[in-house]
Amino acid sequence: MGRFPKDFLWGGATAANQCEGAYDVDGRGLANVDLIPSGPERRAVMNGTRRMLECEEGYNYPGHEAIDFYHHYKEDIALFAEMGFKCYRLSIAWSRIYPNGFDEEPNEAGLKFYENVFDECRKYGIEPLVTIVHFDAPVACTKKFGSWKSREMIDCYVKYCNTLFTRYKGKVKYWLTFNEINMILHMPFMAAGVLIDEGENAELVKYQAAHHELVASAMATKLAHEIDPENQIGCMLAAGQYYPYSCDPKDVFEAMKMNRDNYFFIDVQSRGEYPEYAKKFFEREGYDIGITAEDEKVLRENTVDFISFSYYSSRVASAQPELYGETEGNIFSSVKNPHLKASEWGWQIDPLGLRITMNALYDRYQKPLFIVENGLGAVDTPDENGFVDDQYRIEYLREHINAMADAVDIDGVPLMGYTPWGCIDLVSASTGEMKKRYGFIYVDKDNEGNGTLKRSKKASFEWYRRVIASNGEEL
Repeated sequence: MGRFPKDFLWGGATAANQCEGAYDVDGRGLANVDLIPSGPERRAVMNGTRRMLECEEGYNYPGHEAIDFYHHYKEDIALFAEMGFKCYRLSIAWSRIYPNGFDEEPNEAGLKFYENVFDECRKYGIEPLVTIVHFDAPVACTKKFGSWKSREMIDCYVKYCNTLFTRYKGKVKYWLTFNEINMILHMPFMAAGVLIDEGENAELVKYQAAHHELVASAMATKLAHEIDPENQIGCMLAAGQYYPYSCDPKDVFEAMKMNRDNYFFIDVQSRGEYPEYAKKFFEREGYDIGITAEDEKVLRENTVDFISFSYYSSRVASAQPELYGETEGNIFSSVKNPHLKASEWGWQIDPLGLRITMNALYDRYQKPLFIVENGLGAVDTPDENGFVDDQYRIEYLREHINAMADAVDIDGVPLMGYTPWGCIDLVSASTGEMKKRYGFIYVDKDNEGNGTLKRSKKASFEWYRRVIASNGEEL
């Protein structure tokens, strides 16, 4: 008996807006993620305080070319197959299928591209795991009705999902409705194409938009099961357990509150209703997010089949955070944990935290888990042949795989698979940089967009091939 089940889905993960490029090719429409520049204004655009609904002169938009997976997908998937991938998590660019989001008919060129990608995966026995929306929202929807601020977006999304489930029936069976759905509270424009207008209550608008996403997710789950009973639908959370800074009950309570805030939407998607603490919060703040009886019914009857999540770091909470200093994280900042080392970007490294997070999620939801993002962003320096000896990445991944093995083998947590983030170098979502690399495969491109896009294997490539071949026994 190994530590992982025989059918464990080893693989890697990317997102359309960070790897595909070809942003205006073959009828693709403009999306919110195409309008997030690198440089000092990136965060302001991501959170919607700097409105940017067209490409503007003088800005670099790294996602426009990214690593041009659109024209390199056969080469890239062949490399994934060489590593032995059982699964490849990718996303579909909504505006490649419906350029405006509300078009009458889908764009056949876009549909055909993904069909070709899925067929290429299937050729090598790789199971696609498809994120339906990985922060993509057609800009035309933002301009016309405010994107997810409006219920009109639900109909657009369900129509989009119907097209995907019908076209790719038999080619894709694992689906995620929204990437890191909780990110809408932190970066509403990047996460959902939502802008806060002058005079609006920002918090209320974000919860209203999130509710529309939750209803849409439940409707998509219902539709997926109807179109193909083989479909497995998951939600997706930006995870990482909050620890109390100390055993002071105030710190413990603060950590509990922060964890609840993070689980908020997954509670709805997994349990089928808003938790009592959320209802009390809305009541206390006087927020009416427009929950109808029909909404409650569709949420209750269409919960997800599994819980997927990203894990890069644990977090720390304190009733007095100003006393201890902050560390960086995946959009989330946190009180600094004095017991942990950090990456070059300040993300604290906590392999045991992955096991803790897995146990917390399974204890709470009692549904199978899928780790769909995990990895180390680092500056890689290739030699003259493009080879990177990334032992630091191997060490990071080894420790995290050991921790998740303990969660499975010792704690009994059911885990479907593991797809480390950025299995091939791509554009960083948080910073827009190329030099922040995660991949097993090096791509020759720099922050300014210079480079040949040539692919080359890092040391971690061969290491991960052995990990997969041994089903996680040889680390």
